[in-house]
Amino acid sequence: MQVSVEAISELSRKMTVQVPEEQIRERIESRLRSLSREVHLDGFRPGKAPASLIRKRFGARVREEVLSDMIQSSFYEAVRDEKLKPAGAPMITATEFTEGSGLSYIADFEILPEFTLSPLEDLECTRFTSAVSEDDLTAMIARLREQRRRWVAVERPAAPGDQITINFEGEVDGESFTDGRVEGLRFVLGSGQVIPGFEEHLTGATPGAELSFEVQFPADYGNAKLAGKTGSFRVEVTRVEESVLPELDAEFVATFGIENGDVEAFRRDVRENMEREMRRALKNRTKTAVLNALLARHSFPLPEVLVQEELKDLLQPYQKAAEKGNLEVALETLKERYLPLARRRVALGLLLNRLIEDHRLTVDRKRVRETIEDLAQGYEHPQQVVDWYYSDRNHLREVENLVLEDQVIDLILARARVTEREVPFSELMQPAAAVDRQPETGESE
Repeated sequence: MQVSVEAISELSRKMTVQVPEEQIRERIESRLRSLSREVHLDGFRPGKAPASLIRKRFGARVREEVLSDMIQSSFYEAVRDEKLKPAGAPMITATEFTEGSGLSYIADFEILPEFTLSPLEDLECTRFTSAVSEDDLTAMIARLREQRRRWVAVERPAAPGDQITINFEGEVDGESFTDGRVEGLRFVLGSGQVIPGFEEHLTGATPGAELSFEVQFPADYGNAKLAGKTGSFRVEVTRVEESVLPELDAEFVATFGIENGDVEAFRRDVRENMEREMRRALKNRTKTAVLNALLARHSFPLPEVLVQEELKDLLQPYQKAAEKGNLEVALETLKERYLPLARRRVALGLLLNRLIEDHRLTVDRKRVRETIEDLAQGYEHPQQVVDWYYSDRNHLREVENLVLEDQVIDLILARARVTEREVPFSELMQPAAAVDRQPETGESE
């Protein structure tokens, strides 16, 4: 086998491979002999059919199969001999494969980048701390009361915080985009559940009011046909309701599983849950800070094949939602938005894998168990959740990957220059923008 490699760019390679006809024939003859012992031809006992008949009947198919197998095997043999690390599957172009001429093909592929890890001792990282105060607990219980609020119909004008029910029709450029009248749409004024500008026209409306107004759809609206367009709406207000909060009493806490109605026991349970969530948030925020510090110390080219695979994974939920709702997706806009995140994930994946290899880290099984048990605490039947993880290898592998990443973070924190920063609980638990929560990189906040 003859191999030549040409560097097209820093990571792109074009490899030409030539396999002699003699090597191909040896494989074909071996496979034909094996086939002759297995196939049944009319008039011959198994294994007794003439070799010439076997070759005539199956030769072309066997050659095709052998050539396909040899492309795969010879490619990986070649990259091993050339000490190359492909970043993804190659694009194969066969240039010669006729019988008697051997096999020649070109493989275009990208390789993984070579880079030197910065000493962990040079990294400057932040470890976040926090605490659940009495005010935080009071605010959380207030939110829980809001979740149990009742809605009571009123006849006054609608105000922010009220729940409003409407029927409506909408048009863009003179064509309906609602397929007629939409009945019974319900939302809370001020919640941002509808497009910007829509709620303002309904604030102050009373039950039975009929309104007509125009609102512009956002430029990045999910439906490409409506994005940036001005919609004309005809709206009928059918109901206005105000919320009534439940009292913090035995009846209320019983709805959260405190059957004896002990309000103080309820407060302890809420605090314990808050502290559990706080620990998770602190770990995630510290992890993000560590990963940011790691990225800041390293710069290297990224294989485009890996970036595109990551981008595809990021866009998949939008495409599935669009297919389910029969909507058009502004795919190019989404690609542009998520490309930086895809590149970040790929870079972090390469860095973390390198650290795992260099420090020979293996998954801590005890931590895997502890992580799963911690995840299960938020469910009504924790043991069933634990059993579910251990009964499915794919789900278990996801947790193992998270734990291995945590072990890398621990390694970095043990060696880096670490500064502690206290964060108020309310700030800690606010959702951060553009946060990556995928297990492939573990970055989250």
